[in-house]
Amino acid sequence: MTAETSHEPGSGRKPSREPLVSVIYTGATSVVDDFARVMEMAHFRQHLPQSSETLLKVNISWQHYYPGCSTSPWQLDGVTSALRGAGYERITPVQNGTVVVNSHEGEKGNKHDRVFAKHGLAPVHLQDRGARWVPYAPQGEMLVLDRIFPDGIEIPEMFLGTNIVHLPTLKTHVFTTMTGAMKNAFGGLLNNRRHWTHSVIHQTLVDLLRIQQEIHTGIFAVMDGTIAGDGPGPRAMRPHVKNVILASSDQVAIDAVAAKMMGFDPMSLDFIRLAHEAGLGVGNPTEITVEGLDISGINFGFSGDEDTFASWGQKQIYWGKLHRFEKFLLRTPLVPWSYWASNVYHNYYWYPLMGKRRIASMMNSEWGKLFQSY
Repeated sequence: MTAETSHEPGSGRKPSREPLVSVIYTGATSVVDDFARVMEMAHFRQHLPQSSETLLKVNISWQHYYPGCSTSPWQLDGVTSALRGAGYERITPVQNGTVVVNSHEGEKGNKHDRVFAKHGLAPVHLQDRGARWVPYAPQGEMLVLDRIFPDGIEIPEMFLGTNIVHLPTLKTHVFTTMTGAMKNAFGGLLNNRRHWTHSVIHQTLVDLLRIQQEIHTGIFAVMDGTIAGDGPGPRAMRPHVKNVILASSDQVAIDAVAAKMMGFDPMSLDFIRLAHEAGLGVGNPTEITVEGLDISGINFGFSGDEDTFASWGQKQIYWGKLHRFEKFLLRTPLVPWSYWASNVYHNYYWYPLMGKRRIASMMNSEWGKLFQSY
């Protein structure tokens, strides 16, 4: 499919300026059914044409299971069950690896494979040889991607003319303060050079949302906040049981509501503000209708300015004293050093020293027991 014809599916369609985000409480015994309920409250059928294939953009932030880090099995199970129950027959999970995370290992570690088997789904791993990436010429004006990739932007061919349902978790992030629906597109739409965009990550997320609205026939997000992550995310976080789930067709609005619940001013986060100003969604909480919970008094008090040693070093490269050496360190044959450093820190230092203890503690909760049941 050529770049010219790839403009047709979404036709630059933008969400309504009267966005709806549904937010409800849930529990481990009802969560699968509750995902259907929160999706119905956000009118998912109106936003996802059944005539199109529906992609489930699974989030794998770590190959290990860590509470609140990646798409949970009950989130994947609940959303798939809701879609099946509504008559959606063509459902395909898509996952992306990163330079430090193997999505095949993550699929097993997070028990996504168990859910796929339950529903008869065949996942696609976008970094595998069989996944075809094609050139794409955006219809709308890009903030940064055309400069970062002057040789052209490539996207997965299978994304063209499909619905996409994002499956983020409610958590903080060392680069973007919080991460949600908009950040969930980062791995799916950018290939293995996506780390080139980290120094302009906020503008990149806005560009990716614009591209999504051009290529997809429908966009929806279902966020899992049953266990939420606070601190230096997306991996080295403190998990907190919050028992909430969210859904919306407006990717900016759902991130804004999640940010507000975490204790942040959504419009102070550049990617939300820029997307709001570009008309790609609504980020101002006063303009968003929240169905279900009254979130006006909710403030989790999360921290968006914590770092691990690894993230501190990355920030020095992207925005700090080492920024002048960014291309040399991350776009030359030297780049494997950064992958090695991140793997050593997270997998051989932080995970055994801190992570396993937190996981063991969470396994005594209702959510830990539900995870083990898969």
